[in-house]
Amino acid sequence: MSRSPSLPDRPTLELDPEMSPSERLEALREHFARLVEVNDKLSDQIDAAEEKQQSLSNDVDSLQRQNETLKSAARYIATVEEVNDEEVVLKQHGNNQEVLTEAVPRILDEVEAGDRVAINDSFAIQSVLSTETDARAQAMEVDASPGVTYEDIGGLEHQIREVREAVEQPLLDPDQFTEVGIEPPAGVLLHGPPGTGKTMLAKAVANETDATFIKMAGSELVQKFIGEGARLVRDLFELAGEREPAIIFIDEIDAIASKRTDSKTSGDAEVQRTMMQLLSEMDGFDDRGEIRVIAATNRFDMLDRAILRPGRFDRLIEVPEPELEGRKRILEIHTGEMPIDDAVDLEAVADMTEGFSGAELASLSTEAGMFAIRDGRTTVEMQDFEDAYGKVSHEDDTSGTPVAFQ
Repeated sequence: MSRSPSLPDRPTLELDPEMSPSERLEALREHFARLVEVNDKLSDQIDAAEEKQQSLSNDVDSLQRQNETLKSAARYIATVEEVNDEEVVLKQHGNNQEVLTEAVPRILDEVEAGDRVAINDSFAIQSVLSTETDARAQAMEVDASPGVTYEDIGGLEHQIREVREAVEQPLLDPDQFTEVGIEPPAGVLLHGPPGTGKTMLAKAVANETDATFIKMAGSELVQKFIGEGARLVRDLFELAGEREPAIIFIDEIDAIASKRTDSKTSGDAEVQRTMMQLLSEMDGFDDRGEIRVIAATNRFDMLDRAILRPGRFDRLIEVPEPELEGRKRILEIHTGEMPIDDAVDLEAVADMTEGFSGAELASLSTEAGMFAIRDGRTTVEMQDFEDAYGKVSHEDDTSGTPVAFQ
């Protein structure tokens, strides 16, 4: 415990009666100087004491606020299911329990069905939560016009045609399907290795149709509390309905649509509950209108059979690693704005990159440009692609020459 600083002694003055007037004056001056010095020290101590008092007052205020918080009743989040004359039906998050509770007139005037509210232990509504706290505003990425076109995608001509038939044509020419007497495909599932262009395909279709592109990862639909994942799925389709025409793209759908097991854990049960809501939204009784669903996965083998049946995902399109011509086209796309030396043979580069995905070919082109910059050049040469291949593929031998060029 720190000790308070001691106060300086107060100087005293005793004058000798035999002192001359000049000596008395000098003694008085010295005494005055000592008084000024003591006064300055006292002023400094007063300032330090005031600062400490302010700091202690702030600590007291903070402790009082913490104490009030600890003494106050906990609040819980609930969703308003129905509003009557004097009562409100609530569904509490966490236990999915529905409760009928009375509400004061002020609250009744503010709430509507679907609002999120804060309630106390007695299920009385304390406040209406603002829309900014809604999970869908944080989890969904909305892009009104993606900047990807079919020309930006190489080596997937067959896949592009199938996606356009299933998604683009029903949005652009719905009467054609009516005349033929068939329903357009309900959804498209893209599956294949990572980096092969599944997301780019979805964005290109959205761009060509001028549809709102709503993207969500399947992992974001896996929520902690009971019913939250299903609610996000409902919000996903409601948001798409508000912004028709719209394309819903669910990436990593295997996170919520994997094969069901006999596991009894609450986490697995919640994932299955979310999948059930997705199935219901995809082939429910209500017409979805101008909303198309595209999903993507790297683990097709993990998906539940219920999600794959016709009526939900009518088209299962494999997006494989590109073949030779596809790799060459992808390289042409990614090097289109690069100043390339005339000696660069993109067909040779495509030939050596067997097994590369589109994303890896894009990385190869970027690395080639980086090697040119490192050498202080503005033109990318064949040696830059060779060095980039060695870096991206990690297949160099002891001589430093890529295996494919030996």
